[in-house]
Amino acid sequence: MSTRHQQHLRRVFTHNLSTFRRQPWTEISGSLGDLGTFLPIVIELTEGRQISLTTTLVLTGLYNILTGMVFGIPLPVQPMKAIAAVAILKSLTAGQTAAAGIFVATCILVFSLTGILSWFTRVIPIPVVKGIQVGAGLSLMIAAGSKAVSALSWTAPSWADNYIWLIGAFLLLFSINARPRVLPYALVLFLVGITFAFIQLAVHERQHLPGFRLWHPHGARIPSLQDWKIGILDAGIGQLPLTTLNSIIAVTHLAADLLPEIETPSVTVIGVSVAGMNLIGCWFGAMPVCHGSGGLAAQYRFGARSGASIVILGMFKLVLGLLFGGSLTALLNKFPLALLTVMIIAAGLELASVGESLNTERARDLGKEISGDTQSSSRQHIDLSDEDKKRRWTIMLVTAGLLVAFKNDAIGFLGGMICHWSYSIPRYERTHLSRNISNVDSDEADERRSLLPH
Repeated sequence: MSTRHQQHLRRVFTHNLSTFRRQPWTEISGSLGDLGTFLPIVIELTEGRQISLTTTLVLTGLYNILTGMVFGIPLPVQPMKAIAAVAILKSLTAGQTAAAGIFVATCILVFSLTGILSWFTRVIPIPVVKGIQVGAGLSLMIAAGSKAVSALSWTAPSWADNYIWLIGAFLLLFSINARPRVLPYALVLFLVGITFAFIQLAVHERQHLPGFRLWHPHGARIPSLQDWKIGILDAGIGQLPLTTLNSIIAVTHLAADLLPEIETPSVTVIGVSVAGMNLIGCWFGAMPVCHGSGGLAAQYRFGARSGASIVILGMFKLVLGLLFGGSLTALLNKFPLALLTVMIIAAGLELASVGESLNTERARDLGKEISGDTQSSSRQHIDLSDEDKKRRWTIMLVTAGLLVAFKNDAIGFLGGMICHWSYSIPRYERTHLSRNISNVDSDEADERRSLLPH
């Protein structure tokens, strides 16, 4: 390991330790902020026998620990949502689900090592990136609200999971909104939810209570040719743009926006991380995972400010997976949807709110370095005209709107890029015309000078 890498790891360790010592409860609370998307998907895939819960807990726990120690930011380890959605909807087998994850990981690794990801990041306009983030946040809120409306009522499905608890959780969230670090909100909701789930199991399904069940690693699972075909065509291709745009490019921009004082990992490093997690875990039955901007926003919203929160979450998953394993399925399945809904909506709000900085000095393309010295460099804000501000807002809203309308990141991205290009064409024509006029004027001046007596 080079000296530069050793220095980076020491800085990350110091930052994680000092942050945890300063605010331990908010770091713990923030570590649980992404449970709203993690738990439902893991439970569904486990019950469909498409993943191994035990292997997923153990390996994602290890990924969390390594991520927190290497990057020093609350970077999540999330399910690959497009693969999960197709696996649940079409009842994919474990081999097909693994094949989809391995395919996406291989593509991302190639994109990372060849520099395609870095080039992609340079050419995508900031309004399009912001639009993807805003659209993802709105999609989270819409999906959470739709599921709650279809599954909950004032008294159903149980005394522990209904509209009353949903409203109560919202009121608690709004009451601490002005001072989010006073109460570890996500930790409180998690403890309440687990208590409710345990009580319901103890009363109605005592045989499904968690018990000690040591982890026995699964052997490698090699997908068949049919598994590769179905996994890649049905789930992998749809996941690839989502992972590239939201889990790598958007997450690096969001990390820079939310935590500017911490060194943001490059898209190449994030890409290699995503590829490595899946090229190892998917062979052994683990859930296909990535680093998502929604999870980062959720963990930040509930208090996480360093990698310490992710290390804590990883240790928690690791212990649960090693000691309890599959016996946790029934307990997690009883976790109140009302509480998960509030956590997801809060995460969506945090993610969508980054669009507010589009035309401010916090936007990465509106600041320029005015000093070459790394120690004393500062950024000078580039002023925008009203027309430019409107143009940027329009591009962002087109991207977000199409993403939400079609429930597809790729469509939102393409719509945003087309909108961006449509604004660029008149500018290019004006610039090209002015250059031609300048050249003509220059030629006329040269001709007149040539006619003068020497």
